[in-house]
Amino acid sequence: MKPDNFPAQPMTPEAFEQALRDKGAYYHIHHPYHIAMHNGQATREQIQGWVANRFYYQTSIPLKDAAIMANCPDPKTRRKWVQRILDHDGHDASEGGIEAWLRLGEAVGLDRDVLLSERMVLPGVRFAVDAYVSFARRAVWQEAACSSLTELFAPQIHQSRLDSWPQHYQWIEAEGYGYFRGRLSQANRDVEHGLQLALEYCTTVEKQERMLEILQFKLDILWSMLDAMTMAYTLHRPPYHTVTDKMAWHKERLL
Repeated sequence: MKPDNFPAQPMTPEAFEQALRDKGAYYHIHHPYHIAMHNGQATREQIQGWVANRFYYQTSIPLKDAAIMANCPDPKTRRKWVQRILDHDGHDASEGGIEAWLRLGEAVGLDRDVLLSERMVLPGVRFAVDAYVSFARRAVWQEAACSSLTELFAPQIHQSRLDSWPQHYQWIEAEGYGYFRGRLSQANRDVEHGLQLALEYCTTVEKQERMLEILQFKLDILWSMLDAMTMAYTLHRPPYHTVTDKMAWHKERLL
């Protein structure tokens, strides 16, 4: 028996798209950690910690997208989706987003070997990102693909960094902002394709409700990553802080 507040009919495509967009109220641009970065209140350690931990997310995006493609039987969709992998891993005409993020790391004073080693990645960040990749491997491919719809809100967050960081953090080298500039156009392109998939697939009440929950799952991942960074770099309570001042957590990708 359905609960009283369960809609009897599926939303129109326009209403469903608006419901997806309304989830932007929970985007991590509203997290106190991100607000502090935007307002120029973050310390060098907090900026560096964010860059190092987000790098694990950046390097996991192609794994997530490859998992979606592995489960997708539609060649037309795979031909479009593969561009996301190329955007991050690079191709003949572009070094890609991962290389651009390594340059961001250097711009904030981190050696690229430190980023590549993943030794700064906090357990909470690693667990959240690994959960995202695991979901993409096991989910129906349309659901995994549409979990990427946090891209609806991404251009705003990239633009906010381009607008505020050079003003507040003059110690960051300007060439480090290439990743954010590149994603402005890429994210808009990806949104168009992702929305098309969502509107075509989610034609029943059950699918629409599930897709909204999946989008919330992805928002939870992004928010939880910043929660972990807040504990480590704002409250100075990294894992095991009561027993050691060393980074004792595991530092290898085990999945």
